[in-house]
Amino acid sequence: MTAGDRKPPIGFGRLWTAQTVSSLGDGVTHAALPLLALTLTRDPMALAVVTAAGTLPWLLFGVLGGALVDRWDRRRTMWVTDAARAVLLAVPAAATALDVLSIPLFAAVAFLLGLGGLFFDTAATAYLPDLLGRDPALLERANSRLRGTQTAASGFAGPPAGSALLALGRAVPLLADAVSFALSAALVRSLPAAPRPVPEAREPLLRQARAGASYVFRDQLLLGLALRPAVGNIAFLAVETVLALFAHDRLGIDTYGFGLLLTAEATGGLLGTGIASFLGRRLGTGAALTCTAAVEGLAVLGLALAPNPYVAGLALAVCGAAMGATMVLGPSLRQAIVPAHLMGRVASTSRMLAMCAAPFGAFLGGWLATTYDVRTPLYAAAGLLLTMTAVTATMTSNRRVDSALRAAAPADDPDHPESRDPVRERAV
Repeated sequence: MTAGDRKPPIGFGRLWTAQTVSSLGDGVTHAALPLLALTLTRDPMALAVVTAAGTLPWLLFGVLGGALVDRWDRRRTMWVTDAARAVLLAVPAAATALDVLSIPLFAAVAFLLGLGGLFFDTAATAYLPDLLGRDPALLERANSRLRGTQTAASGFAGPPAGSALLALGRAVPLLADAVSFALSAALVRSLPAAPRPVPEAREPLLRQARAGASYVFRDQLLLGLALRPAVGNIAFLAVETVLALFAHDRLGIDTYGFGLLLTAEATGGLLGTGIASFLGRRLGTGAALTCTAAVEGLAVLGLALAPNPYVAGLALAVCGAAMGATMVLGPSLRQAIVPAHLMGRVASTSRMLAMCAAPFGAFLGGWLATTYDVRTPLYAAAGLLLTMTAVTATMTSNRRVDSALRAAAPADDPDHPESRDPVRERAV
């Protein structure tokens, strides 16, 4: 049986279900929380504080969180974190019922939920390779399923459910998300135990965190995999900042049409997660990543040039498909080649770079639109994406991917699935 014929173990089904349930809850609160916040204030800065609070943990504790995950039992980290988030959401739900909800409380809850997300996401990223035996084909298939259902649950099903639940009572969406976290915690706790990372020499936490970050920056392939989402976030946030204004002023799209425009992008994202493994097998993972990065840049350029809503919707769908495939192929490759004891730190370093880059994109988009024209941020984003593609093409080439997979494969196991990876066979 080849690596491509293997099926994920039974335990993956529980992890998949847990993350799907949790993503559905996230989609519910994603729609409900802004509406709840609007019942408290109309001050844009106050609303921005709540939004920023949710991303602040990645900026403050990203690398340190990865170092802690590399010290802890990853399965336990996941279920304890989700259980804690379930309890945490009961606080604003109770405050809503008692009519004492406030913006500072909202911001504190958003910060703690973000901190929980940091630990859960990092632990889940590090746990998955252990669960799947670091098999590249299984990792691609698993990440495709995880990403696809996450998009469907949080992007399609969750928001309408959140709006509907809000009509039943202001605390109902919060309680629904709390239940989703509790169910996720129960499912994750039932997963098979993974080997604990081999303990390193007793070193200070900061030194271990720096070791994980330097591992990324010293490795050309890992650095290329980290630069793409970081630069991509600058470009995509520049687009997102002005997209509603561009759609209204240049394309004549109303509020309902703007929702359809975003749905087109999400639909493309679902398609991209489904074809990611095919692209990896057909082109090789390195070449596929370069291809999807180039398509993202060309699609954003098409959006900037769009003469009508239909062309804009098609451009966003194509961009979403390329992004969806990238978000499967990149993390899967990273999980296959990074040593288990460094996985948490490498994953958190890459995610932190992407999160830190996002505010620059928002500022860039606003400044370019104010100084020049609303289309200018879109042209700048397309140029940035295409330049990034050219710069990182050799960093993530099939040859580098082949070399990294060969180095990661156990030397004493010639039948290990990584030694038969079809990408490697084409690259050599």
